Amino acid sequence: MNKETQNNILKTVNLTIGYTSKKEETTIASNINLALKKGELIGLVGANGIGKSTLLRTVTQVQPKLSGTIVLNQKPLENYTNLDLAKTMSLVLTETIASKNLSVFELIALGRQPYTNWVGNLSQKDITIVNKAIKQTNIENLKHKKCFELSDGQLQKVMITRALAQDTDLIILDEPTTHLDMYHKAYILKLLQSLVKETGKTILFSSHEIDLAIQLCDTMIVMTKEEVISNTPCNLIEQGVFNTLFPEDLIVFDTKTGSFRVKK
Repeated sequence: MNKETQNNILKTVNLTIGYTSKKEETTIASNINLALKKGELIGLVGANGIGKSTLLRTVTQVQPKLSGTIVLNQKPLENYTNLDLAKTMSLVLTETIASKNLSVFELIALGRQPYTNWVGNLSQKDITIVNKAIKQTNIENLKHKKCFELSDGQLQKVMITRALAQDTDLIILDEPTTHLDMYHKAYILKLLQSLVKETGKTILFSSHEIDLAIQLCDTMIVMTKEEVISNTPCNLIEQGVFNTLFPEDLIVFDTKTGSFRVKK
C-alpha cells in the first residue's frame, strides 16, 4: 500500500449514484472518482438539484449506490457494521432534531452512543470528550441551555460539536449553513476550517456558499451535469470549472476575484 493510498480517508471508484424503484433505475451521476485526504476541509458544490445530497447519502450508506466502489479507511464501505461505521464517520444532516427539550450537553453526549454500554451511561472518559468538544467549538456558554432556546446558528454549532464528540476520522455535513445569515455562514465554515487544523480530522460539507468554500477549503468537489471533478480551488479556477456551474446569461465567474458576479 503506497503512502498516497494510506493518506486517503474516503475513496470512490467509478461510483454511480441515483435511485431504484420497482419500475426503473434513475441515475443522478456516474463515473465518480474521488480521493478525500486525511486532515482536509473539502467543500462539495453544484447547482440546485444536481445531486449533492444524493452523493453524501450514498457515501454515508444512508442510501445504496447503484454501482462502483466506496472505500473508507482502506475498507469497502459495505463491510462495515453500523457500529463500526458510527465510530469512523459522523453525519450532520439538515433535518430538525427529534427533541429540542434536551439540554445542549445532553444532545452533544448523544455523539458518544457508539461507545457507551447498552444502557447508554456515560463514563468519565465520555464526559471528558464531550466537554473537550464543547471547548473546541467555543460553546461553553450554551452548555446548560435547552435546545429550543437556541438560534439556528447556535444549534448548528451544537450539531457540529456532537459530531466532534463522536470522535470519528471523517465528519460529513449536508448544507451546514442553511437558513443562516451571511455572517453566520462565514462563521460556521471558518469554524470547520479551524477544527480541521486543530484536530486533523477530515471534514466534507455540501454548500451553496461557493465563494466562501473557494476561500476556505483545501479541496473542492464540483458537480455538474457532465461530470464530478475534485481538485484544489486554485486548480479548479485555472481549469475554468466554475464557469460551467450556471448558465452564463445571468451569472459569470470572475477568475480574477475568484467569485461569481451578476452579468451586466
